[in-house]
Amino acid sequence: MVSPLDDVLAAIGPRLRALRQQRAMTLADLSAATEISVSTLSRLESGQRRPNLELLLPLAHAYGVPLDELVGAPATADPRIHSQPFTRRGMTFLPLTRRSGGLQAYKVVIPTDRIPERSDPKVHDGYEWLYVLSGQLQLVLGEHDLMLRAGEAAEFDTRVPHWFARAGSERVELLMLFGPQGERMHVRARPTNG
Repeated sequence: MVSPLDDVLAAIGPRLRALRQQRAMTLADLSAATEISVSTLSRLESGQRRPNLELLLPLAHAYGVPLDELVGAPATADPRIHSQPFTRRGMTFLPLTRRSGGLQAYKVVIPTDRIPERSDPKVHDGYEWLYVLSGQLQLVLGEHDLMLRAGEAAEFDTRVPHWFARAGSERVELLMLFGPQGERMHVRARPTNG
């Protein structure tokens, strides 16, 4: 009779192989990063060697994942929703809000390996606010073609045709607040005109 522990242990090898392949690493690369022999790594991935903490901890560190992801630990009874990053048009969106509806906040990362492609500006319901953390962002907004640098912000009704992408060679990071029903940001303090 197979125990639930045997099932968990049997699934670790394929999970380890998939992680290594996703990162385009060879067994030799992984061995150099973890100081675990190539033969031991190979036997772990094929299921011929039973994993233990002495092997799994350096692997989790090398892959940059929590240990429970390596072993496929079952989800706890935690009722909270843990938002996961998602990718759209080559940009990574990291949700910063966890509620549905209302104002949504995201950190958006536009990597350097994404070639900015000019596309037709889009329109949709809502209101958006962008704040550039690093890099340069090209924002096409209606008839305007703007360059936003770190520390600059823009806000607009998303029913105005708009499009944005990385401008320049460095990665862009920005904060985005989006009100799907047209909610606007409320600024409590405004600078005085001098």
